[in-house]
Amino acid sequence: MKNTAFYIDKESEICQEILAWSVHTLQKPNPYYNGLPPCPYAQKAWEDDKVLILFKYDTNMQVLYSTISQWEDVFDLVIIVDMAFKEDPDEFHEYLELMNDAISGGVFIDRDIWLMGFHPHDEANDFIDDQSFMHLVEDEYAMIFVQRLSKVQESADKLVKKGYYDRYLEEYDAEDIFQRRNDLYRRLKNGNEAS
Repeated sequence: MKNTAFYIDKESEICQEILAWSVHTLQKPNPYYNGLPPCPYAQKAWEDDKVLILFKYDTNMQVLYSTISQWEDVFDLVIIVDMAFKEDPDEFHEYLELMNDAISGGVFIDRDIWLMGFHPHDEANDFIDDQSFMHLVEDEYAMIFVQRLSKVQESADKLVKKGYYDRYLEEYDAEDIFQRRNDLYRRLKNGNEAS
């Protein structure tokens, strides 16, 4: 039998760490994003209790599938803390790309969902200050971010006008990710792949 108190304490520590990481890394103004925070909407989402954190302890992806297929707009962001993540970051991110394709193709009925991931073995991103962040827990975990595709892309379209992506797209070579999300959004809105 699992020690429930241990898991509750561990989950509480990880939730505190994710919030602290968000404040330290995502919510501060950053010159790489034209003086805006790396995630300009993070602080408000936390303050408005629009973030839900779920935990996954084995290789079964049911928690992700349930989150997608039972999505309700109570939250703006669901973070799935993956304690049993794929060791290879490329495999992890490729899986999420395939899932985005499956979602866009209607496999989960609701096509207005977008997945992004963080893997503990990802290469450091020079555009955010997460190297100086002091971790609260020793355990490694990946995170899968589940959001409304339309909300993410429409927010991104607004940020483009503010110069948010100017250096990021130029220096970080993130054009492919941005374009892929935009293409799936256009498919969602137009009913096909045409933009």
